[in-house]
This record gives sequence, structure tokens and C-alpha cells, in this order.
Amino acid sequence: MSRAAADLIVNQVNNKPASLLCFPSGESPAGVFKYLLDDMEAGKVDFSQCNFVGLDEWVGMDKDDDGSCTNFLFEKFFIPADISADKMRFFDAKATNLDASCRAMDAFIKEKGPLDVMMVGIGMNGHIGLNEPGTDFNLYAHHAPLAETTITVGQKYFKQQTVLTEGITLGLKHLQESKIPLLVAGGAKKADIIAQALQGEVTEQLPATIFQTLPSAMVFLDEGAASGLKS
Repeated sequence: MSRAAADLIVNQVNNKPASLLCFPSGESPAGVFKYLLDDMEAGKVDFSQCNFVGLDEWVGMDKDDDGSCTNFLFEKFFIPADISADKMRFFDAKATNLDASCRAMDAFIKEKGPLDVMMVGIGMNGHIGLNEPGTDFNLYAHHAPLAETTITVGQKYFKQQTVLTEGITLGLKHLQESKIPLLVAGGAKKADIIAQALQGEVTEQLPATIFQTLPSAMVFLDEGAASGLKS
């Protein structure tokens, strides 16, 4: 799964060195980052001309906060890959005006984009990024309260119990407009939600069902995550 997703990204960058890439935090993409770093070290890919955007962030946190989405991306990819600061864009989730932070992200993607690859994972409630159940498929970057499931599951990223209330995220409209929307999910615990997302009714109450509507989408699963799918 991770190797296949990394191969797709490497091929994209080799075909277009100045690609615009969106990366998420989380367990599933961590393996992808490892392969990307291996390929960099082996001279198989050069990310120096790429621009990167972070998918989402917990409101009130940034890269200096352990457990934040941006901190994860820096530790797992951006620092070891030695990506230049002027090639990265993240939400200012500590801003007093979160709407302005969203518009700034939208403007950056409009200027540099469209997104060539928008890699996402899937939450246990079917969220994509921090687009929680009930999110309008046609929203761009936005901030909104977190679902209880996300607050509970999100604690795994922190060393101690942490108050999580709101998320700021790229929207599902960004996913629709990206050239390659890429979903990566691993583990048997994701089997039920993957089956609902890919073979159930398309509904905003389960945001990941949007993948059924995306003609250029790519989905990479391991055996556990795919085990609930009907052939």
C-alpha cells in the first residue's frame, strides 16, 4: 500500500518537478513518507522544486506543538527531506481570524495549483481531513467543530489528554479539483468505514463517499482495510 502510493507520487514529481502536493498526518501516510525518503536518498526523486500544503490542523496548534498535524509532517517528512520553508504552506491555526487563514490557503492553492496530488486518510467516522460528517462537499478551506469520534481518536497523537474542539482543513472542493485525489488507508479497523465509503450511498453524512464521484481518484488499501469490500 505505502509503496504503491509512494510510487504514484514519485512518478508525478518526476513528470512534473514543480508539482503542488498536499500531505496529511496520520498512521497510514507515515509509511508512504518512509518510502519517499528512501527514494530521495537513492536519487530516484527530487522534491526541491515542489510546493507543499498541509491538509489540516487542530485549531490552536502549530508545528511547535507535539501532536499537531504540522509537527507530524515536519518530523516524518519535511525535516528529513530538507524541504525549504518557502516551499511549504500550512494553516495558521493559532490566528485570531481563522477565516482569513482559510482564505490565505485557498489563495495559495489557486496561485500555485491546482493540486497535483491531494493525499488523504480516512477517519473512523468517514471524515476526510477534518471535514466531519455533514460537511458540504463544495466547501473550500474552512474551520468547524470536531466530531466526538475525532476528539476521542485524536488523543492517540498526544502524550497526555488534550482538549480538542475545532479543526481547520482543506475542503472537499479542493479534493474534487485536485488532479489525483489519493486515499491511503491501512488496518482491519478501517474495513467497515472503507466499505461504507467506497460501496455505500454517497452522502455528506459520510464525507469519504465523495471518492465514488471522483473519476481520477486513486485508492490504496492494505488487506485489512480492504477486507470488508464486496468483490
